[in-house]
Amino acid sequence: MVKLYDNGVYLVNGTEMIEDNGQAAAALQAKCGQAPSREEAAKGTMAYGILEAHNTSGNMEQLQIKFDKLTSHDITFVGIIQTARASGLEKFPVPYVLTNCHNSLCAVGGTINEDDHMFGLSCAKKYGGMYVPPHQAVIHQFAREMLAEGGKMILGSDSHTRYGALGTMAMGEGGPELVKQLLNRTYDINMPGVIGVYLTGEPQKGVGPQDIALAIIGAVFANGYVNNKVMEFVGDGVEKLSVDFRIGVDVMTTETTCLSSIWATDDKVKEFYEIHKRPDAYKELKPANVAYYDGMVYVDLSQIQPMIAMPFHPSNVYTIQELNDNLMDILDDVEKKALVSLDNNKVQYTLKDKVRNGKLYVEQGVIAGCAGGGFENICDAADILHGKYIGADEFSLSVYPSSQPVFMELVKNGCIADLMQSGATVRSAFCGPCFGAGDVPPNNGLSIRHSTRNFPNREGSKITSGQIASVALMDARSIAATAANQGYLTAATDIDVDFKKPKYFFDSTIYENRVYNGIGKADPSVPVKFGPNIKDWPEMSALTNDMVLKVVSEIHDPVTTTDELIPSGETSSYRSNPLGLAEFTLSRKDPGYVGRAKAVQAAEKARIAGEDMFAAVPELKEVFDTIHGKYPAEPTQTQVGSLIYAVKPGDGSAREQAASCQKVLGGMANIAKEYATKRYRSNLINWGMLPFLLEGELPFANGDYLFIKDIKAAIQEKRDTVKAYVVGRGMQEFDLKLGNLTDVEREIIVQGCLINYYRSQM
Repeated sequence: MVKLYDNGVYLVNGTEMIEDNGQAAAALQAKCGQAPSREEAAKGTMAYGILEAHNTSGNMEQLQIKFDKLTSHDITFVGIIQTARASGLEKFPVPYVLTNCHNSLCAVGGTINEDDHMFGLSCAKKYGGMYVPPHQAVIHQFAREMLAEGGKMILGSDSHTRYGALGTMAMGEGGPELVKQLLNRTYDINMPGVIGVYLTGEPQKGVGPQDIALAIIGAVFANGYVNNKVMEFVGDGVEKLSVDFRIGVDVMTTETTCLSSIWATDDKVKEFYEIHKRPDAYKELKPANVAYYDGMVYVDLSQIQPMIAMPFHPSNVYTIQELNDNLMDILDDVEKKALVSLDNNKVQYTLKDKVRNGKLYVEQGVIAGCAGGGFENICDAADILHGKYIGADEFSLSVYPSSQPVFMELVKNGCIADLMQSGATVRSAFCGPCFGAGDVPPNNGLSIRHSTRNFPNREGSKITSGQIASVALMDARSIAATAANQGYLTAATDIDVDFKKPKYFFDSTIYENRVYNGIGKADPSVPVKFGPNIKDWPEMSALTNDMVLKVVSEIHDPVTTTDELIPSGETSSYRSNPLGLAEFTLSRKDPGYVGRAKAVQAAEKARIAGEDMFAAVPELKEVFDTIHGKYPAEPTQTQVGSLIYAVKPGDGSAREQAASCQKVLGGMANIAKEYATKRYRSNLINWGMLPFLLEGELPFANGDYLFIKDIKAAIQEKRDTVKAYVVGRGMQEFDLKLGNLTDVEREIIVQGCLINYYRSQM
């Protein structure tokens, strides 16, 4: 079904794979009459060509990328623009699109959300951007329809910024990386590895893009096979897939922890651009006659069956048949895995009570967002439900088309009528179900969703309140099949259906009449509209040579998601208020964190104000007395802050607030065995936080104070190893690693944050 190659692979003429196992040179010579080196053949990937065209450094090992376009939604654009304004923004130098698809339910938070929207519109006018009003489109569907171009690059402040199926290399990053682009700076990264994804065969009837995506995620996530690399989709199977299908696979590549994605393009992609009235955006992309990949994921599409990702991660995958055949055993395994995510019995968790007469019953189905809300997904779901009824029991089904043009065409071709007649409800374009702000299931409920993630609390429940619900990820077709069986888990391949596959017609007037397009038309005279909840970033102090840090949270889960660092859902209305949002930091994972962090922060506030830090935090007197037994650290010249330890933090969303909320509470560092994603580590750095790495056993515990000696000098002198001491344990010495840092990243940390860095240059 899915095979991972142990070595690099040469792809010849886009069809034949030669594994780099010591005999590749002879095979290449026989096949091609030449045997190019790995380095030369690596230049034959599509990814290399696009990165080379956008690199400004002149060094393909150390890239400095300028993106063609930027995009953000209403949970992220306020903070980004506020940061850029504080750093000297005058106008948007590249097309920047502000969509409004996350904080669209304005009843949540009173007027707060709509205030954010008006902030966005005023900034689009003042700085020359594009503004997409609420309910018009989810961020990524609008980008597919109106922004993507072959061979171009887009940077978005949402982790699922993936338009590779359309020939656009897109990346999701934290807001500060967009700020850099808005200030005419670059995205700096070492040349990433490129992993080929060779698709062959053709999917079975009833198998959808989510099934293919989950099969790939299940094969590559845990082993880090594509971590921070580019996934390049090639093979004879690509042409067998519709563009909508490719998009559905592509958007889920984020859950593999890859950096970006790119696909070979063909006449189907050309037709997509023609349908959307942008024929000039098409560019044919394919690898060179010989291309070298650092690894290869071989996928036989014909062997993929309907899949389900059980709670609480997209990689926790089974075939639906496997689950149904081994129901109690798999549910037992899911419950055991869940104990890690649910902090071992803080809540009573089981799925076995969902088994009715030997079948798994679910309470809710949702088809939504950038992954599930596409035209083809919903048409196929409507065909399955035609003439059927979802029942009058607990099960419900909600469908969210991904844009108004998609919604309009579904109305015109009758699919909406079929869905509504079945008992499903149809909503506007909104990302809420994906992050817990819409269609929250009942306590102990199980929801099956064609959306992007199923992390703990992602659907809106709160473990700290004793409330828990679960999400399992499935394809829209199998969700519809389950709905047709009134809530009993069913694979779409078990349903007899005739998929009509209606043609899509794009109505551009919907956007022409509602979207504000001010690209290239900045008007400095327009005032920015501020609601009372939109606050400036607080002042942040520069790095001192020595630091005293208190460990205020210790997390030993194998992976810590950004949803656990700063919850989504109910917090979204406060994303424009740094201090207000920070009150929710780790609230679902470690509710005592905020209080402990603030208690330490009182010392740093006193230090900056020239006041007595020992009066603010009396226990620090003993800490400094202990330090003075070994080193002459001057309290007024020693930064004091907090840190969290986590084994592998940062899986999931690109949201910068996972780091910035720690910073505004006085957080100065993270210590980890490794970082789950580049984007989270980048967020830490851009907020002036030290991304420490620790090898070996943990020498400290929650509540311990650490003394970091000569940290500023270590940063400036490009040292990799820093000496640290556990103060309360007789100044026990241990080493921390900094990992690879660019010169700009080092200066950002020294200055205290990205805002300070840019101010220092003005």
